[in-house]
Amino acid sequence: MNKPQEQQQFKKKLNPMDVWAIAFGCIIGWGAFINPGEKFLPNSGVLGTAIAIAIGAIIMIVISVSYAYMIRKHPKAGGEFIFAKQCFGRIPAYICGWFLIAAYLSNVPLNSTALGLVIDGLAPGALHFGFSYEIAGNMIYLGEILVACGVLILFAVINMLGTKKAGIVQTILAVLLAVTVLILVVATIASPLTNWDNIGPVWGYVKLPEGYEPKVGFSGVMSAILATLAIAPWAFVGFETIPQAAEEFKFSFKKVIFIMVIAILFGTFVYIANNTITALVIENWPEYITNGGRWPLLFAAQQILGKIPGSIILGTAVLSAILSGIMGFYMASSRLIFSMGREGYLPKFFGTVDKKHSVPQYAILFCLVISLVGPFLGRNALSWFVDMASIGTSIGFGFTCLAAYMTMRKEKDGSLLMKILTISGLVFAGVFIVIQLVPIGNLGVNFSVPSYIIFGIWILLGVGFFFWQEFAKKKANEKSPPEAEEKE
Repeated sequence: MNKPQEQQQFKKKLNPMDVWAIAFGCIIGWGAFINPGEKFLPNSGVLGTAIAIAIGAIIMIVISVSYAYMIRKHPKAGGEFIFAKQCFGRIPAYICGWFLIAAYLSNVPLNSTALGLVIDGLAPGALHFGFSYEIAGNMIYLGEILVACGVLILFAVINMLGTKKAGIVQTILAVLLAVTVLILVVATIASPLTNWDNIGPVWGYVKLPEGYEPKVGFSGVMSAILATLAIAPWAFVGFETIPQAAEEFKFSFKKVIFIMVIAILFGTFVYIANNTITALVIENWPEYITNGGRWPLLFAAQQILGKIPGSIILGTAVLSAILSGIMGFYMASSRLIFSMGREGYLPKFFGTVDKKHSVPQYAILFCLVISLVGPFLGRNALSWFVDMASIGTSIGFGFTCLAAYMTMRKEKDGSLLMKILTISGLVFAGVFIVIQLVPIGNLGVNFSVPSYIIFGIWILLGVGFFFWQEFAKKKANEKSPPEAEEKE
């Protein structure tokens, strides 16, 4: 019997601003500030990146329609996992939930390790003290480990103190993130250093031994757009964390679609703004990047605002993005694990709520313990795990869109347009999964060999854990008398 688990409930503490902050904070992380130099400008240029991010945002908005519909139908913690359970049964729900755990939980330690990179970018070598070692080509220092672990513990404690306190902190961080990026945009527009002649090559370039070659022609344009569009699930992962906290909303579920769309649009603005600022300010940015220029967006901010003000503004933006990502994914991960525990897919103690603070304390502690391993592995090794984040997110997209379509058909609900959008979202989800698992051209988004290995191990672990849970339940049922006999 699962009555004790089903009685576990949250208090409704989250307002629309809190929920927007969770989604926006999860969407924008360290990558939005470092990738203009590492991926966006080289692969897609200013125009290719802008088009790809805009198309990606439209796709995410299409998918968000299914999420908003399913939240109204099943407003329970667990989101996609609950949608899959209600519409397809136990095994599909477990598959969806298992991969979503990898998607959300891997982002918590990854964000924490970015703190070392930010501090090193602002104050080179400040954390390079104590012992050090190398994993997957990445040097890891004691100073970086201490900072990352300290922040992970701090934000776990904030989550443990209650949803409302966590929501307030998340909102402050998300607003800081938005405001500081807006300051950078205004400063760029006003700066005499801004030069539209710097914007090319607008489609990115091909790196050659002797320098670079601008992408031209139809194939160059398409490769530029697809190279960034292919990582849309990674770029926008976060808006779909909203349903994980559905039981804690103290507002109408009709507002969910509006909150999701606003979060996606804010994320789109940050990605395009950061990329464009970098190109407009740095003269001959391809040469700067190909010659190994460190963190070009930071260099651009320092150019237009001055070294110290630029470092403070960009540092505040990046730290807000990282910390809001840690907070948001803590909340999403713990609610998903709680839901799977309450529904009997994970050990029962995960499905309990602390009576004083109304939070899933054991789920949060589990997230903390797992996340604390991350700083010791370093970012390069963690990236192999995070590759599964995009897959897990895409699987969640697919289950949600299919569940929405099936529910509409079963209940004879939803317009023709709604049904078309759900099917379109399902197709997009399938395409995203394929381009990540199957090497296609030179998109560069498919798994590395270690990522394929870890993906396979995660599948085997999931299968093993599922059957272990089923065996444990069977043994428990054999020992317990039937419910009818208990009543007698």
